[in-house]
Amino acid sequence: MSKFPKLLMATAIATLTATPVLAEKYGLGRTATQDEIAAWDLDIFPDGSNLPEGSGSVEVGEEVFVDNCAVCHGDFAEGVDNWPKLSGGADTLANEDPLKTVGSYWPYLSTTFDYVRRSMPFGSAQTLSDDDVYGIVAYILYSNDLVEDDFVLSKETFTSVELPNAAGFIVDDRAATEYGSFTNRCMSDCKPAAVSITKTVVFPGDPNAGAESSETQAAAPAVVKEAPVAEAAEVVLAAVTFNEELAAKGAKVFKKCKACHKVGEKAKNGTGPILNGIWGRAAATGEGFKYSPAMLAAGDGGLVWDEETLSGYLANPRKYLKGNKMSFSGLKKEADIEAVLEFLKSNSQ
Repeated sequence: MSKFPKLLMATAIATLTATPVLAEKYGLGRTATQDEIAAWDLDIFPDGSNLPEGSGSVEVGEEVFVDNCAVCHGDFAEGVDNWPKLSGGADTLANEDPLKTVGSYWPYLSTTFDYVRRSMPFGSAQTLSDDDVYGIVAYILYSNDLVEDDFVLSKETFTSVELPNAAGFIVDDRAATEYGSFTNRCMSDCKPAAVSITKTVVFPGDPNAGAESSETQAAAPAVVKEAPVAEAAEVVLAAVTFNEELAAKGAKVFKKCKACHKVGEKAKNGTGPILNGIWGRAAATGEGFKYSPAMLAAGDGGLVWDEETLSGYLANPRKYLKGNKMSFSGLKKEADIEAVLEFLKSNSQ
């Protein structure tokens, strides 16, 4: 007998004798301790009743997320390359191509906590403390505009958050309502003698009806829409007045931007340009930064950053100026946009 069959036989015997009954009979192994069982028993109930003690704020969670999760899921939980997006997708589930994220699709917050605690970060599962997990989940909620920036997630506050799609799932009752009708089963000679297609039926509302072939679509010239730009204007640099209290709030909201953009005396260009003096400045004129062709064209066309243009850009950068390199999906709350504008004013003196 070769070594390989012997190895298989030994493995099979070891597996069989590892069962509790045989293990006790042959004196193999021992009963697992409560601590050993607890190390494997990580399930979190849907109602969160067996959550561990601990807490984590959005602010601390952002730092932990950037250090442990952003490499795959992006600084803003927007996803990197083909890695999952954890934020966005609101009101897209009825679309032909829905974006399923924690905020748009997942029904229970406990599922998020359980998965992060059990399986993340990738390659280093179960290395995060419970406080870190609470913080990461709090930041994911914040990235989906489901909590404010001062929110602290804990066992006590857990049930105060209900995910938008909590009512979008139903109990699978097919065993009771449908399976009983599946009684007539064909056991032999079930295939029809001959099947032929006589015509193609197009159903009303078929999204593919009358669609052009992929080759035709590829040959069709792309329609390029001009990016909205402000009329050319002479920019007069002057002292910019701002609301200090609102600017302070804007500094907190700006934490969503600081991964790419810097402000202040020692600020340097990074993934995005520094934003000192942005107020009243022509687009794509920051020193030492390589702007996208779309942003350069907008600047040449007279786009100047002021309250109107910055508001539109911050709300949806990719839609406002198509082709630019900004990956952030935008600020969804008008109050956040107003606060960030004041913060940018305060750094444009």
